[in-house]
Order: sequence, then C-alpha cells, then structure tokens
Amino acid sequence: MAAATSASAEDNISSAEGQVVDVTSAAYRRMPESIRNLSDTEVKRLSGKLVRKIDLYILPTIGILYILNYIDRQNLAAAKLQGIMEDLNMTTQQFATAISILFVGYLPFQIPSNLIITKVSRPGMYICCAVVIWGSISASTAAVKSYSQLLAVRATLGVAEAVFFPGAIYYLSAWYTKVELGKRIAGLYIAQQVGNAFGGLFAAAILQLDGTHNIAGWQWLFIIEGSATVGLGVICACIMPEFPHNSRILSQLERDIAVWRIESEAGAAEGTEEESTMRGFGKALCDPKLLLLIFCNMLSQAQGSIANYFPTLVASLNFSRTMSLLLTAPPYILAGMVYYGIMFYSDHKNTVYPLILMCISIAVCMYIPPMATLNVGARYFSMMILPFASVGPQLLLYKTINLHLARPTSKRAAASALVNAIGGTSNIWASYLYYEKPHFYAAFGTLMGCAFLFAATITVYRWLILRENGRLDSGDPEKIAKVIKGGVTEEMVQLNWRYEMY
Repeated sequence: MAAATSASAEDNISSAEGQVVDVTSAAYRRMPESIRNLSDTEVKRLSGKLVRKIDLYILPTIGILYILNYIDRQNLAAAKLQGIMEDLNMTTQQFATAISILFVGYLPFQIPSNLIITKVSRPGMYICCAVVIWGSISASTAAVKSYSQLLAVRATLGVAEAVFFPGAIYYLSAWYTKVELGKRIAGLYIAQQVGNAFGGLFAAAILQLDGTHNIAGWQWLFIIEGSATVGLGVICACIMPEFPHNSRILSQLERDIAVWRIESEAGAAEGTEEESTMRGFGKALCDPKLLLLIFCNMLSQAQGSIANYFPTLVASLNFSRTMSLLLTAPPYILAGMVYYGIMFYSDHKNTVYPLILMCISIAVCMYIPPMATLNVGARYFSMMILPFASVGPQLLLYKTINLHLARPTSKRAAASALVNAIGGTSNIWASYLYYEKPHFYAAFGTLMGCAFLFAATITVYRWLILRENGRLDSGDPEKIAKVIKGGVTEEMVQLNWRYEMY
C-alpha cells in the first residue's frame, strides 16, 4: 500500500472527491485510533459521506451570505441609475469617492478579523453576527440626507463587511482538501455572480416603487435589501457548523475523519496547533511567496474593479435605466458557469497557472472593443466576457494561497486576509478610472497594463515555487532547510508535500 500511495503522491492528477490522498507512513502515525481499525474502503466511503454532509450545511449558507454581501456592497451602483446623485447633490467625482470609501473600512479590518476567527470556537456565528450588523447599516443608507452622511455610512459598512470574504475562504479551507477546495471557492464566486445578476434584476423591480409613500426608489432599494440581509443572517447563524474538531453536527468518528483529512495533507488542522496568532501573522509577512501573491491580487482586483461600475458601463450603450440593469444579468450568469468549469478543471487536473494565463489573455482581447468601437453588439459582447475573464484568476489565486501557505493555520488565515486586504486597495484608485464614456480609455488602458504585469508576476511566482520543489526533491538537508525556512514545515516534508498546480 505504501508503494501505491507514494506513486499517487507523484501523480499530478487529483483523486476523487471525498477520498484521502497521499496516505504516507507519517500521515498514518497521525491517524486517530478510531480510524486506524477501518479498512481503506470504509474510510473512503465515510469520507465521501462526510463531504456530502458538510456540503449540504456549508455551501448553501455561505453562498446565500455571499449573495447578500455582494448585493449590499454593489447596490450603490444601482442606486446611481435612480437618482441618488441628484438627490444628494453629488458630482461624478464624489460618487467615485462614495464607492471607494467602502474599501477604506473594508480592507484594513480584514486582517484582525481573520486572526480572530482562528481563535473563536464558532466561526459560523461570528460571520453571521457580522452579516446582521452590515445588513442593518446597509438599510440605514436610506436615511442619509447628504453626501457626508453617505460617506460615513459607507465607511462603516466596509468595516462590518470585512469579516465575511476572507473569513469564508479560510472557513472553507478548514473543511475541504486540495482536491475539493477549488470547486467550493468556485461556488462562492458563483454566488457572487448570482448576486450581481439578480441584484440588477431585483434592483430593477424594487426601483419601480419610486415615490411610494414619498420614498425614493433608491431608498426602497437599501431598505428592502438591508432588511433581507438581517433576517437571513439570523437564520444562517442557526445552520452554519463550527470547525471540524468541535462541530456539533458531526459524530465523534466524523469529527476524527474531518480533522485527519486536513492533517494528512498539511500536517495540521484547526484546533490542533498551539502556535500564537501573532507568530503566524509574522510568518506570513516574512514569506516572499505571499508578497508576490499580494501583488498578483492587486493587479487582479484592479481588473475586477469593472464590477463596481458595470451598470455604468452597460448604460454607456444608451439603453434605458431599467434595461441597463436587466442587461447586467447575462454576463454574470455566464461568469458563474465559467467559474465552475475553470475550478472543476483545476481540481481534476491539479493545475492553476495555465488557467490564469488563459483568463488574462482573454481579458486583454476584450478590453479592446470598448475602446475601439461604438458598435453596440461588439461592446456588449466584450461586456459578456469581461466579468469571468477579469475576475476568474482571483479564484485560482485564493486556491493557491490556501494550499501553498497552509501552515501554521494562523499563517493561512493571515495570508488570506493580507492578500485580499492589500490586494483590494486597487478598488480604491480604480474607482477613479471610469470616466470619459463611452470609451473609458483610462479604465480599459490601465486594466490592460495590469493584465500584462499580472502575467509576468505569476510567472515569477511559478519559477520560485518550482525552485523550492527542486530543493525538496534533491534530498540535500541544506537545501531542504532553506525550504523549511521559507515556510514549509518538517511535518509537511515528512508527508512528501510539494508546491503543486504550477
């Protein structure tokens, strides 16, 4: 059996979901007593059953919350089409500031939040409390009477929403193995696209209430969507499970299997390490791989900034306000389907790098039509493609972060938050690029430059980790010591762990 599993470790093709891979002797020594007496077939069967069970609890709740997260974050763009700028006497520059100021609160608070989530025993409750808070803040946007009040509400909303996305990515990585994580991250982004697509449809419907009870349509938008977020946040708090080691929805045997599935890959799981949170944070900051991934995400987030202005881009096609909102739905629906296809292929073939380059190449080509022509068909075709081509690499980056920076668990949590927080700063300055319609030369020209730089940076990252793998393969203690210094633990070396997917 050892020979077979060793061969499997060298194979770049992933195993089926729910199966535990790379069962080396080191992994076997860490196996709980409750599992050691079971046959391989029985362990695989129980593991597959466990995955289906946690999918049933985790994916729908996380997906619903992310839909709410994105709708509440993006509804200001929809409100622009219904007169919020006129009612609050805002200029185009002030509206851009109102969009970007959310990230002033959103970005820095992600890091402490993700460090906290590694220490709380009920991460689901922690996330859902934040959902209720941001829903309340979003609903209160309907009460603002001036530009300065809108800025204050948006900044506060960013602080509350900072908990969710990096926390959700870390939470998923605590439950799923490397051959399962990609599709679950894709599920999260598919929920984002549902939020984008149906957010526009809901906005178009809600905005028809304009003037009802002397309340403007954009005010109804914030009231209804914010109230829905509060209610669903309370419901989801009763459903989301804890970490694998203390989950109340699992039996003791299921908890043992859930923990061991993660330990057998990375050498440790949530609740099994005693390293301090700040030490893990320090290790994350000292890892050069993380710095490259942060820069990659900055460039990718800049490309993804089109989501903040997508209704405006579609409106440049000169359709009515309602039709512009409706036309935002098809590109996001397509993006959701493509995301799943990309991550399914990534999990199945255990690859990331070629897929990132593919998305970048498509995005570069699609930036050209809006700058080069006024033909409505050509421009809308590029807008159909751009959401998945611009945002797709982010899914692959988050998968990379959680598998390449796995240990200690506090380092993984800090790395996920740092990449999203610092990388997300691009959303602040990118908000000021979307002017001079209909061609938006500054925006699309800048995004094209970001795409080329992104391709170069991820190639450097690939070279770095392939060098690290070469050192691990050499068997030379001095070279292996250099890799350990760079972030790989001795337990991971014993498990024949390698940087994969590149």
